[in-house]
Amino acid sequence: MAKTVLKNILQILIILIFNNFLAQKTPEKLPKNTVINDTISKKDTIVAKKESLDDVLMTKADNIRRDFPKKMIYLNQKAQVKYQDMQIDADYISIDEQKNLIYARGKQDSLGKKIIEPVLTTQAGKKYETDQFNYNYKTRQAIAYNARTEESEGVIIANKTKKYNDSVFAMRHALYTTDEYFLKKKDTAADYHLLASNIKLVKTKEKSQIITGPIQMYIEQVPTPLIMPFAILPFSSKRSAGILIPSFGERQDVGFFLNGIGYYQPIGDHFDMKVLADIYTKGSWNVRPEMNYVKKYRYSGNFTADIGTTIRGIKGLDDYSRSSTYRIAWRHTQDTKANPFLTFSASVDIVSNKFYNNTINNNYIFNQNVLNTQQNSTVTVTKRFLKLPATVTATASYSQNFATGLADLRLPQMNVAINQFYLFKSKTGVRQGLLENITVNTGLNLTNFVTTNEGELFTKAMWDKLQTGLTNNITLGTNTTVAKYFTFSLGTTINNALTTKTLTRYYDPLSNNSNKVVDQVNKQIAGYSYFSSTASLQTTLYGMLNFKKGSAIEAIRHMMTPSIGFTYSPDFGKPGFGYYKNYYDANGALTPYSIFDGGIVGSPTSGMQGSLGFNIGNNIEMKVKSKKDSTGVKKIKIFESLNLSGSYNFAAKDHPWSIFSINGQSSFFENKLSVNTNLSLDPYKILFVPGSDTGIRTERFGGFSVQGFNIQVSYPLSSEIFGAKTDYAKKYQSKGEIRNENYYFDDDHYAHFDQAWTLNVNANYAYSKNLSRFGTKIASVGLDGSIKLTPYWNINGSTHYDMITKQLAYTRIGFSRDQRSFTINFNWVPFGQYKVYDFFIGIKANILSDALKYKDRSFTQPNAPF
Repeated sequence: MAKTVLKNILQILIILIFNNFLAQKTPEKLPKNTVINDTISKKDTIVAKKESLDDVLMTKADNIRRDFPKKMIYLNQKAQVKYQDMQIDADYISIDEQKNLIYARGKQDSLGKKIIEPVLTTQAGKKYETDQFNYNYKTRQAIAYNARTEESEGVIIANKTKKYNDSVFAMRHALYTTDEYFLKKKDTAADYHLLASNIKLVKTKEKSQIITGPIQMYIEQVPTPLIMPFAILPFSSKRSAGILIPSFGERQDVGFFLNGIGYYQPIGDHFDMKVLADIYTKGSWNVRPEMNYVKKYRYSGNFTADIGTTIRGIKGLDDYSRSSTYRIAWRHTQDTKANPFLTFSASVDIVSNKFYNNTINNNYIFNQNVLNTQQNSTVTVTKRFLKLPATVTATASYSQNFATGLADLRLPQMNVAINQFYLFKSKTGVRQGLLENITVNTGLNLTNFVTTNEGELFTKAMWDKLQTGLTNNITLGTNTTVAKYFTFSLGTTINNALTTKTLTRYYDPLSNNSNKVVDQVNKQIAGYSYFSSTASLQTTLYGMLNFKKGSAIEAIRHMMTPSIGFTYSPDFGKPGFGYYKNYYDANGALTPYSIFDGGIVGSPTSGMQGSLGFNIGNNIEMKVKSKKDSTGVKKIKIFESLNLSGSYNFAAKDHPWSIFSINGQSSFFENKLSVNTNLSLDPYKILFVPGSDTGIRTERFGGFSVQGFNIQVSYPLSSEIFGAKTDYAKKYQSKGEIRNENYYFDDDHYAHFDQAWTLNVNANYAYSKNLSRFGTKIASVGLDGSIKLTPYWNINGSTHYDMITKQLAYTRIGFSRDQRSFTINFNWVPFGQYKVYDFFIGIKANILSDALKYKDRSFTQPNAPF
């Protein structure tokens, strides 16, 4: 009965709707110029309600239930919600469509009390973890409990986090740490953390930062006395200005101090600047500005300075001293692809003479700068041309000698080098014979040079001593093959020079100088030219000595490269050239000298030279049997090179034979042990007058006394040389966890790890005699290396022992300890003039490395007990 009534009602409704549709007329077209005077009131206007969602709310889960009356959606097990740029993954999610709220909870344990899997929330590519999460998708505000947020190098965990918008987060009872193990969830507790009652996280597109109230440091969950009233931690890929936190302390010699206080300021996209200062209450101070600049694919560099005053002792007492030091350094490097035709580079390092050994900074002792005897600075500009075969190089250089206190300044120095070219064209396309192989090398060199001291730099006294010189060198060379096995070479060198100063030397008996010889510098332009010619013949000979089958040594191969050459140059010391003059010495003897002696362009050769030189090069190798080699044979180098050279001057009036030189180079034990030797022999006999330690070189040939000998030996040792690296993962089944993950344990629970070490051994022996009766000796042995006592302990150091004085020279000992989030370094120089130590402990993460650190160092004092 009920079904029949419902059916009749539906039929009536369909008829009424259909009749109403047929009753409608199609509107007729209105005539032109017809005015419609009709209005629609606002009451008749239908305004669509604004949707509560700005985007589609996408959901999925293993179990979905919908409550229509309450407008609720319940998602259980592997639940996920996506809305705009946010994605929520949780074990349980509920959506209240009336209040626009999303609630998410992590997976609970079997008792339903503890969260064992967190809620994962991703917004704009940023991931968050939390136990519970409430989110209003209309206001975009949220509240999270036990939320874990990773920022830059660290992580923040807060009991309660309220998100006001996408930029501002307020956190209650939150901790921050950079512990890598905790960050990667290898450990459930951080080895250190900073705890604050209130933290505010402010985020923008370019950067974010943490602002806290009082914050306390905890180490291994133990509170420390280190409490800061507030903290601001910026997280940004871009640079930001800020104060650089100093280290502080007290020492008896310098008083209370602040080290490294300063300010950092970025300047545009390519520059930044940092100014640091060290302040000591007893008067010493240092200021260190530093500017860095870089332009990608173009250039990079930095400018640094170090200006300060060191005060030792107490004013009014004998031990009081005050000295000012400075250092100015500039480094500039141009990208090789920036401009191949124009390059500019700079390496400038100008310091006061006592800067390295009179500074408060111990770093110059540990990096051995205090041992420097010379400092060089150079600025270079090089211009190349696309169509011209020339290269122009302009250089300014400054070389300081700390022993003499003098410096050599070249400003400017310009060199124009013409690319090598052939003098004649080839007729066949393949160069043959002496004429077609003639090459020409030439160029110009302009130099301004002066030797001065710090006080005279860029003063009138320096400009008066400045010398200017222009030199030109032309080299012609050619070669050809003679009788298939010999290479014949010819060459000529022509040197031309101009200078602005010449020398006049004379003996003045009234001079205050002890030797009474006066050198008078004349300001005048003068020049000279000289040339020399060479001819040489060279070939290569091979010899092989084979041994019997079955012997350990299969063969010895000897390659010899003999060459002879003749060199000729006329006597440019003749009076006709005007390059040399004479003066009468204290004994009335006529003594020659060059008017260019001590000048910037040097002096031409005096005396005719017609010498025949020889050189015999040798290379000796040996083949031995080896089971390690796949071929069964291994090559061993006995001598990589062994050269003997000397010459005979046919034009010399006395001592026509030169000093004979023998030098060799070889390596043994699979090229690990390197040996370099040099031996100088005088072929003439040397006689010593009784009571004199200086000998006289006679004309008697055949003495062959040792005038000099040097040998240098170096051998790098390491743990890898003495055995293959053990694969502990395959050998031992048990591996340590968390902090001990680098250890492997055997069945007896003993730990095993790769204990790597290196040790470089170098020895040097030098003997120099010349005309001395006894000669001088230098002998030293040096060691430097490192050893890893454990995967986290490393010891390194270096020392040198002088075998002549029987004393240890510069010695440095250091160790470092990896404390997970912290690093500990200690360096110590226990011997010598500089007895210092340096201790440092601090956070490894860059964001806290300048804030959380402790540094202690001794103060350099000459002859002071350690």
